[in-house]
Amino acid sequence: MNRKPSVDGRKTAKVTGDGLTRRQIIGLGAIALSGLAVRRSVALAETSAESNTRGTKTGVPLSQRDIDALSNAGVLYIATVRKDGNQSTSAPVWFTIAPDHLLLIQTQPKTWKAKRIRRGSPVIVWIGRKHGPAFIGKAEITQDPAVGRQIVEDYPKKYLMARLGLNRPSQEMFDKGQVISIKITPVRDLPDGFTSTPGTPAPSLGGEHQQP
Repeated sequence: MNRKPSVDGRKTAKVTGDGLTRRQIIGLGAIALSGLAVRRSVALAETSAESNTRGTKTGVPLSQRDIDALSNAGVLYIATVRKDGNQSTSAPVWFTIAPDHLLLIQTQPKTWKAKRIRRGSPVIVWIGRKHGPAFIGKAEITQDPAVGRQIVEDYPKKYLMARLGLNRPSQEMFDKGQVISIKITPVRDLPDGFTSTPGTPAPSLGGEHQQP
C-alpha cells in the first residue's frame, strides 16, 4: 500500500474552532440528513424515470441503481487517480445535483483532489457510504458562477451542519478563490462490491482495468 501522506487527508482533518474536524463535520451532516428527503435528488430520480419511460436520454448515463442511491445519499466518497495510475484514499464530501443532472461538489484549490482533477484525473465515486454503489466519472473544475451559487444555496437546505455554519461555503469564499466548484459527470458504473483500495490500479473510464 502506498503510505505517502495525503494532503487531502490533512486538509480534511483540519480542526475547526469547535474542536471538530472537517471530516467529522461532513459525517455528522450525513447522519443528520438520514431519514430526510433530498429534494433535488428525488427530483433527479423522478425526472430520469419519466425520461426513461418515454425512451429518451436524460443527458447523463446514470443507472437506476445510482439514481435510487443518490435519492437517499447524504455524502459521496470520492477518490482520484494519482500520477502512477493508482487510486488515492477516498474521502467523504457533501454534494448537490445540477439541473443538467451533473453532481456538484466544492473543495479548497490546493487539495490533492483539486490538483489531480486539474490535470485531468477521473474520479471514483461511492454513493452514500464507503462500500456503496460506485461509478467512475469525469470531473471538471468550473468557474461558472451559477454552480457556486447553487452550492451556496443548496448546502444549508440539505445539511443541518451547514445551516449551523459548520464547513459552510459562502459566495465570498468562491469569489476570493478560497473554495472552488467541481462538476462530476458519471461515465460508467463499477461492479457491486467495488471497494476503495488506495495504492492499487484505478479503473479506467473505458473499462480496461478492473479491481481483482
